[in-house]
Amino acid sequence: MTTTASDPDAVVVVLTTVGSEAAGAALARQFVAEGLVACVNLVPGLRSIYRWQGEIEDAAECLLVMKTARRQLDALRARLHECHDYDTPEWLVLETAEVSPAYRAWLLGQLASQ
Repeated sequence: MTTTASDPDAVVVVLTTVGSEAAGAALARQFVAEGLVACVNLVPGLRSIYRWQGEIEDAAECLLVMKTARRQLDALRARLHECHDYDTPEWLVLETAEVSPAYRAWLLGQLASQ
């Protein structure tokens, strides 16, 4: 099923990184329990190299791949910034070009209504 960017039920993928798999699992459980996301994939073993406060950093991280609907983005962003232990957490929202009808129905059924 194809959706448009203005559709509040459009499925989106949100990416963020955390400092450990344990921190990622805690956020994932919290966001799923609160109905902000339907599913979170944790991808441990990342190595991120970036500039922070003028210095080149080299850090082990865990990537969170969060699946949700556009209507949940404001609430998810607020909770992520409230609960995340980074000063500037990664917040990347990826549009989906196509989502199977069955997966979309399951995903939307897992989210809290607003």
